[in-house]
Amino acid sequence: MATGSAAIETALRALGAMPDDQLDIAEAALLMAALDRPEIDLAPYRRHLSDLVGQVAGEDAGAEAGPRALALAAVIAGENDYRGDNESYDDPANADLMRVIDRRLGLPVALGILYIHAGRAQGWAVDGLDFPGHFLIRVQGEDGSLVLDPFHRGRIADPPLMQDLLRRISGEQELRPDHVRPMRSRDVLLRLANNIKARAWKNGDVDRTATMLERMLLVAPDFAPAWRELGLVEEKRGRIRQSISATERFLVLSADEGAGLEAQAFLHHIRRQLN
Repeated sequence: MATGSAAIETALRALGAMPDDQLDIAEAALLMAALDRPEIDLAPYRRHLSDLVGQVAGEDAGAEAGPRALALAAVIAGENDYRGDNESYDDPANADLMRVIDRRLGLPVALGILYIHAGRAQGWAVDGLDFPGHFLIRVQGEDGSLVLDPFHRGRIADPPLMQDLLRRISGEQELRPDHVRPMRSRDVLLRLANNIKARAWKNGDVDRTATMLERMLLVAPDFAPAWRELGLVEEKRGRIRQSISATERFLVLSADEGAGLEAQAFLHHIRRQLN
């Protein structure tokens, strides 16, 4: 492994060991992307992220949710022209923060990380929301909160708009509280990486699938479902010892009795392949 990649992995592992409220979400997303291009200097990307923070601070938004939301949208979508990629939505570049910064295009979750980063740097409460199929963010102020849609240039996502999004994207008819549940920073990063992983799996690229699962586990080492999936993928790659190790780690972490029984049966099956 190249020295650059090793250093990036070490930095990501250190971030993954931090409490969630101390995790620098934009730095982690940048490092996850950098593993694909370890030779690229990250300094310009970090400066850009810092510039976004300074530009939002210059908006002097105050303490209310509305001005804060408008300041984020004005800087990120307005001054810097970040927007959703409607033409090539499934392009993996849309979930790679380096490429998103290069192109000013991305998926909702990648763009949302920029809003979260710039807002939290002001001391504001800004969270990702676990909305089905379309990542949204919530900006809080002393007077309440507003939901923004980073894919559509930071427009306000009021309940009727969210209801419409829900029907069009997932087919669900009723907007429920769990649709607007705030996410941990670590879960936002998992959702970002999962976009690339899912597309790799769909395209039959098991090596890339394994790579993305390993990357997810750097920032979320106790995320049991990724260990389970990695065990299955490693078996498909013919890497039986790695499959056993990943499945054993899943069994240590998982509290799901049914999934545990399935994993035990799988473990018995693959161990026989070593005989």
